[in-house]
Amino acid sequence: MKKLLSIALTALAILTFAISSPVLAADAGAGAGVFNANCAACHAGGNNVVQADKTLKADALSANGMDSADAIINQVTNGKGGMPAFGASLSPADIENVAAYVLDQADKW
Repeated sequence: MKKLLSIALTALAILTFAISSPVLAADAGAGAGVFNANCAACHAGGNNVVQADKTLKADALSANGMDSADAIINQVTNGKGGMPAFGASLSPADIENVAAYVLDQADKW
């Protein structure tokens, strides 16, 4: 009986992992390419040519409530103020990747 229960639990575990969708982590490396192709014209070096005080540097991101992936994803997707929306032109994965890149670079800019 224990062996049958063990086999059933093992099969259940295997099926659970086999049919569950994988969690995809954002890729900052891929985000660099997206950034260079779509964002660098206004944000080269983490700066902001439209609103100079709203840079992508860590202190400015924090001061403007943009220091999380969710906040950046929302901003890139929907735009705001002088920032255009990229939700129609970039895939959700591209937007997640560029958010990861911005957060990764924020302390380096």
